[in-house]
Amino acid sequence: MRGIRGAAVWPAQTDTDVDTDALADVFAGDGIDGWSWATAGLVLAGGVAVAMVLKWVITRVLARRVDAALAALIGRLVGYAVVVFALVYSLESLGVAIGPLLGALGIIGIALAFAFRDILENFIAGILLQLQRPFTYGDQVAINDFEGTVRDVGARLVTITTPDGETVKIPASTVITSDINNYTEHGLRRTTVEVGVAYGTDLALAGKVLGAAVEGAAGVVDAPPTEVLVDGFGDSSIDFVVRFWHLPTIAEHWRTKSNVALAIDAALRDADITIPFPQRTLWFPAGDEPEN
Repeated sequence: MRGIRGAAVWPAQTDTDVDTDALADVFAGDGIDGWSWATAGLVLAGGVAVAMVLKWVITRVLARRVDAALAALIGRLVGYAVVVFALVYSLESLGVAIGPLLGALGIIGIALAFAFRDILENFIAGILLQLQRPFTYGDQVAINDFEGTVRDVGARLVTITTPDGETVKIPASTVITSDINNYTEHGLRRTTVEVGVAYGTDLALAGKVLGAAVEGAAGVVDAPPTEVLVDGFGDSSIDFVVRFWHLPTIAEHWRTKSNVALAIDAALRDADITIPFPQRTLWFPAGDEPEN
């Protein structure tokens, strides 16, 4: 009887070996028919196509109602969600258990987060920039040592075009921790020009001449009004500051500033008011004059 019971065990082990081989065939793809592969491929391809279309439509529609950068962000997120949904559905059509797969992906995701920390940091910073919206497409800004026109606010990079025609791509994590000067947000920009007049000049007259010159310069707007203020007494001159408003673009800033400088120079010459060059006057006690 012991021999009979022992013989009965061997067929059970043989069945187990066969099942293991079949399971290996499934992981190798032999247990999945061609229709399942075709379905999975079509679902994934269709999901990518739908994601691209939705991203384009949502960005275009929302750009009419909200900031363009925010519209682009929402379009990207919807596109990502559609692709993820299509990927999950295609895996299910292949018979892949999603639960264990998600657990494995979670562990892989943690490892990748450490390995690509800088990329992830820039990605999150790019999303925050699009949510906070310190600038948008077309704004002219200064970021660190770069100034120019914002061309794109992407998931990782902010792209600006400088007045010299250069394209600069700045990591989003750098932008979000930098001082950002948005020139165009308020529609106008104020510039200050300093000018000195000789001691002994009628300051009231000089102020009127400066004000009229600046207000008549090309590019200077009427409101807010131009300001002409005495700034102090320098070593060789009495110093004025002239503050005026103009359109906010970088090119208009330099163009208007040049026009104002030219107008001031012409007006002071016409009024016989001297812009002095640096000079030093030496005084000697009586009888101590230097010999010629």
